[in-house]
Amino acid sequence: MRQLAGELQQGAPFRAVVRTLQASRTGQLTFDFRLDAQPARIIELKPKSASANGTLPLGLSGTNGALGTVGELSEAEQYFLMGSLLDDGTPDRTDEAVKAYRRALDHDPDLVAALINLANIRYSRDELAEAQALYERAITLDPSYFEAHFNLGNIHHDHARYADAEASYRSALALNNSYPDAHFYLAVTLEKMGRSVDARTHWRTYERLAPEGEWVELAKEFSD
Repeated sequence: MRQLAGELQQGAPFRAVVRTLQASRTGQLTFDFRLDAQPARIIELKPKSASANGTLPLGLSGTNGALGTVGELSEAEQYFLMGSLLDDGTPDRTDEAVKAYRRALDHDPDLVAALINLANIRYSRDELAEAQALYERAITLDPSYFEAHFNLGNIHHDHARYADAEASYRSALALNNSYPDAHFYLAVTLEKMGRSVDARTHWRTYERLAPEGEWVELAKEFSD
């Protein structure tokens, strides 16, 4: 209340003061804000183009994209599938998932999905330099995975590289505009850059896409 009274006496707009207090109370937009979002993970591999005999190398159905039998997958793809099944966030299984993703990359160093999911684990363990290198390699090999752009944006934000974070989030949204978390974290980033007007669109989009989302009340506060 002392802060509120002092800022009002200095001529600050009442609504701006309330927003500042709200941000301080929630801890989401303070200068030490750190993203705690779960990285976007890849569960299934993308289908490759048909081979000369008309079959799909990944064993993916040409009509519904479902995974075929394990026997139809390459060794790298089988290890990726094993890793994605183990990759549930529990420490023991995550360690096994890391081994599986590494085996996948031993067989195919350019398997982008394995690079991204391995980077996610590095990110969750706060090994940000290693995670960033893996995401950047994945994007170089195939820039069409929105997960890599979104998760790289999180790392840039964690390091207060807000311009780089904005670029990464926008790249993610260009590939998947319906991913609510990308709109939320882009809005937060724009607020940090003093661009509240630009942020407002993304606050509102987050509200629309995630009406029951964890941060919807905060989005409503900042979208008005």
